[in-house]
Amino acid sequence: MIKLVLRIAAIFMLVCCFSVSHAEIYKRTDVYGQVYYTDDPQQGLSYQRIIRTRPENYARALKNLTKNQKKYTPFIVAAAAKYKVDEKLLHAVISVESAYDEKAVSSAGAVGLMQLMPATAKRYGVTNRKNAEQNIDGGTRYLKDLIEMFDSNLPLVLAGYNAGEGAVKKYHYAIPPYPETREYVRKVMRLYRR
Repeated sequence: MIKLVLRIAAIFMLVCCFSVSHAEIYKRTDVYGQVYYTDDPQQGLSYQRIIRTRPENYARALKNLTKNQKKYTPFIVAAAAKYKVDEKLLHAVISVESAYDEKAVSSAGAVGLMQLMPATAKRYGVTNRKNAEQNIDGGTRYLKDLIEMFDSNLPLVLAGYNAGEGAVKKYHYAIPPYPETREYVRKVMRLYRR
């Protein structure tokens, strides 16, 4: 019981400290059951990301949410029609990912409205992740692939978008047990259902 309380306290302190500095938080458990937390996972060790911070300008972007939503809606409508993805889903994802800030950059290196990582951008032919039209097109194609991969199971699709499809498969086609991913799925689903 004491170990559990200490672990919860350690996680709380990490969240408080690292949320100020915009760091990702990773966790690993060694063969003896010892748990380690870090914002800089060492290569070769099996760390799992458990917390991902929002892009640095997220709070500022919220102030311009309505204006930017209107500005980017034509690109969202076009991508939704092109890839047959629900426009409301795209709005929900973009709202949670970047608050409609095309210049948003996370500490993990995700960029733009749909917070594309470099590998995802390359995979979908996005050459400029800060270009709203390209970012939305690439992010929508990725969502479409996830929708097909996970048989239209939206919570799994969103978990895949947040943590990667490999993480969803690793956990036997369930939402990975990462607090950040579970919260992400809840937020996007809540906005999508509105």
